[in-house]
Amino acid sequence: MATGTSSKFVIYAALAGNLLIAITKFAAAGWTGSSAILSEAVHSLVDSGNQVLMLYGIHRAQQPPDERHPFGYGRELYFWSFIVALLIFSLGAGLSFYEGVTHIQNPVSMIDPMVNYVVLAISLVFEGTTCWIAFRAFEKQRGKLPFIEAATRSRDPSSFLVLFEDAAAILGIFIALAGIVAAKSLDIPQLDGVASIGIAAVLAATAIFLARECKGLLIGEPARAQTLQSIRAIAQHLPGVDSLGRLMTAHLAPEQIVAILEIDFADRLSAPEVQDLTRKVERLVKQAHPDVIAFFVNPKSEVRTSEVRTSEVRTSEVRPGRADVLSQ
Repeated sequence: MATGTSSKFVIYAALAGNLLIAITKFAAAGWTGSSAILSEAVHSLVDSGNQVLMLYGIHRAQQPPDERHPFGYGRELYFWSFIVALLIFSLGAGLSFYEGVTHIQNPVSMIDPMVNYVVLAISLVFEGTTCWIAFRAFEKQRGKLPFIEAATRSRDPSSFLVLFEDAAAILGIFIALAGIVAAKSLDIPQLDGVASIGIAAVLAATAIFLARECKGLLIGEPARAQTLQSIRAIAQHLPGVDSLGRLMTAHLAPEQIVAILEIDFADRLSAPEVQDLTRKVERLVKQAHPDVIAFFVNPKSEVRTSEVRTSEVRTSEVRPGRADVLSQ
């Protein structure tokens, strides 16, 4: 899924829902004194901040290349996604755990629990709606892959971050409900604090998974297998190409790929012919894969190799020397 209108719609929907839910939960927590509801309110507030950061990351990632960033700002999306995962862990899970421990040590009897039940029901409707929107968007990208495998293979964090946040929020609502019901029916107010710790555990597990996936994207993950096979097939079937060496790719953003391909050209080709063939490979690859924003060819022919390497090879206005830096 592109980080465009579809992704922004999912994030805007989640942002609106979380803001309304956070306000409602804070009001309910202040009225009833429920630790679990307060933890849920913090959770929704953190999620709202996360969605703002995601929108900012998408905006920054769409900035055009400049002199300092010749490949653009695509990885800003991955950076801010990683920050979101850290915030879920530090603020969401941390504050929920602190509130739970505090409530266990200093239990406060809950008043008017019906308010909490109504708030949780309303929250479930909002969270369920935004989760369904995020799920439908993710399904378009997932294809036939299993759910978790699709998330780990995705190069677009905006497609699964909101979905996992909403799923964690729904699970948190049920944990809060269970804690409130148990604390009231058994007259053990400490169980309300236990529910807060349970919510913290859910948030921590979600944050660790998201941080792991975002870290991989930030470091640099290769293009999908189908893309790699297609690029090789395009180059291999051109006259004058004897064999192919390594193909190195890296996602700079969900729809921005840099590719470096080693090609062993036929020895009969002159340096100008190798350059023409290189341009043709680049043109065909970019026609088949518009998300390949930069394509580099590393000639391996022993004949006239020095001539080719000292000649300018057109690769999206970037010289081969930059490819060497990129591959390190």
